[in-house]
Amino acid sequence: MNFARDVVDAADPGRLALIELTRDGERREWSFGAVADGSARLAGTLVRSGVGRGDVVMTLVGNRVEWVLTMVACFRIGAVVLPCTEQLRAKDLRLRLDAARPALVICDERNAAELAAARPGCPVLLVPDPTLLKGPPVAAVELAPDDPCLITFTSGTAGEPKGVLHAQRYLAGQRLQAEHWLDARPGELVWCTAASGWSKSARNVFVAPWLRGAAALLHDGRFDPHERLELLERERVNVLCMAPTEYRVIAKRAEPRPLAPLRGLVAAGEALNPEVLRLWQEQTGLTIRDGYGQTETGQLTGTPLGEAIRPGSMGRPLPGVGLTIDDGELVADPATIPTFFLGYLGLPPHEASEPWRTGDRVCADDDGFLYFEGRTDDVIISAGYRIGPFEVESALVAHAAVAEAAVVAAPDEERGAIVRAVIVLRDGHAPSDALVRELQEHVKQETAPYKYPRRIDFAAELPKTASGKTRRALLREQG
Repeated sequence: MNFARDVVDAADPGRLALIELTRDGERREWSFGAVADGSARLAGTLVRSGVGRGDVVMTLVGNRVEWVLTMVACFRIGAVVLPCTEQLRAKDLRLRLDAARPALVICDERNAAELAAARPGCPVLLVPDPTLLKGPPVAAVELAPDDPCLITFTSGTAGEPKGVLHAQRYLAGQRLQAEHWLDARPGELVWCTAASGWSKSARNVFVAPWLRGAAALLHDGRFDPHERLELLERERVNVLCMAPTEYRVIAKRAEPRPLAPLRGLVAAGEALNPEVLRLWQEQTGLTIRDGYGQTETGQLTGTPLGEAIRPGSMGRPLPGVGLTIDDGELVADPATIPTFFLGYLGLPPHEASEPWRTGDRVCADDDGFLYFEGRTDDVIISAGYRIGPFEVESALVAHAAVAEAAVVAAPDEERGAIVRAVIVLRDGHAPSDALVRELQEHVKQETAPYKYPRRIDFAAELPKTASGKTRRALLREQG
């Protein structure tokens, strides 16, 4: 098997593969023939730079075509690619350099100073550089399903990020979620907005769309809710994959509108608030189909196609994926997951016969739809009650004054712990004792009264990982 040969080279060379929107406002279209040729020539550059099969190539490149070409070039020659998000600082990069020991780094020129501060200790090629694509091309090598392919790092919400090593089967295995969740179709345009370097970007920016015969939109720009809607309309996107935070911000700040021919909306990364689902459906007529997966596992669940949305649910297990609930925790059977990882860098491989405990607390309804309750270490136990932070957060963001909310446990002598909420207010609202009481009463009306936040703190922003997930562990430490 080889993704570059079997998917990219095998496609009609004249068919659209990518639409690239550059940071300086240019628009370029790339055919599969151009991607095949560019990635083959870049693969030749890697080989001539000393990169061999099994060597690690680290990228520090934005959402530009050079990132895609580098990924495909590594797939072509059997190198292991480690994409990094541009938001990483020198300390973060040093951690990845020490863990992966790359043979070479391909770096966007705008990130060169930060990379230099991390002291990479290996050759660095800067992009954009057209000479990287000018040399003779190299052919794709034959690879086995268990050969290493990709390294992605966990978000580090509860500790240091860990390097997750995936096999070649991870790429082909994306067909499952691409068909049953993302729902990319031949001839369509798919936009996964995830920044390069994250698990969702590695599988849904171009891998999953190409497996289904669709093209990909690549936008190298910062998130702006109004511009996001304008680009969806101008480029006539068919399927949109965004983080829940992006859906939330657009819903509250930009008023989404019907955008033909947009027909599919999916989200993953953290649970979706029912209030956000309602707003998007009211404004666009479209529902957001939630899904769930981990860096280690790839996609595990998704709201099934053609079925009614169940607010708050992350869907059912994808066809063939074995999931169970053990004492409230979601447990997966690795043998049933085509995208399950090989293991963590520096640690023994995870045996497929060993159940995978996700660390996520869920519950299920009578029809098998799963509902995220929180991380096992996020669940708040107050006076004997178990309180999942997500339900309280959802109630809070449904209030007109609240832009974002994070809920954690705070120690309490009488109850053991109480619910503490850290809130970012929307423009036009100011912290006050009266607003605290109003929010507390609001939560009591939205959910069980014992779940209301007895302590509310206001903040200008929430602490987040580079991928945009709230760092609840840090909030607990600060509390």
